Formats: sequence, C-alpha cells, structure tokens
Amino acid sequence: MNYHSATSAIAGKANDFEKSAMAKIGLIDAIIPRYKSNYFQHIFSGGYSAGYYSYIWSEVLDSDAFAAFKEKGLYDQATAASFRSNILERGGTGNPAEMYRKFRGADPNPVHLMKKRGLN
Repeated sequence: MNYHSATSAIAGKANDFEKSAMAKIGLIDAIIPRYKSNYFQHIFSGGYSAGYYSYIWSEVLDSDAFAAFKEKGLYDQATAASFRSNILERGGTGNPAEMYRKFRGADPNPVHLMKKRGLN
C-alpha cells in the first residue's frame, strides 16, 4: 500500500523501500514478509491487475454459497438441489449474477468472506 499511497516518486532500491515500510508498521525482524515487491510484477505489468481481484470475488461467492448450506443445514436437500440446478447444471449458459440470485435469493454478501478471514 505504500507504493500506492506515495505522493512523490520513489527513489532508491526496492529492498530499502520495503524495509522502511515494514519499520513504519513495527514489523519485527522475526516476521519476514511473505512476498517481495518483485513478486507482484506480473500483476502490474501485463493488464492482469483487474483480473487479480476476480480471485477475491470467487472467495466471496464461495463463502456466501457455503453460508446458505450452514444456514439451512449442510445436508439440506432443497439447498443442494437449488445449487445444482441454478449453478452447476447451467454452467456458463446464463447471466452469472442472475443464476446466483436464483440459487441464493439475493446477491452474494461479502460479510461471509470477512467472517471466514476473522475480520468481522
């Protein structure tokens, strides 16, 4: 986020910039960041950046669909039949948002992903 919130040109080496960013948030040396700046080159250099968020949207759909089963019981036959007939059997033959609404009765709610990640 420090790259995106910079108000002036970033000078110097990426490793130095990263170290400074981690120091700002108090990250201790024992915790090594999982990804370095160059890991994200594929996101920003080839038109992939918007597509990256489709992974997150897939997780929203997954979490919300599973919530339907948790709400009505994991083995609820009506929920399973609705999922099968409105999503699985249809594949890519219809408008995805409409198909999902037919299954769930509403638009996907991101709150279920937030709960899954411990953010709510």
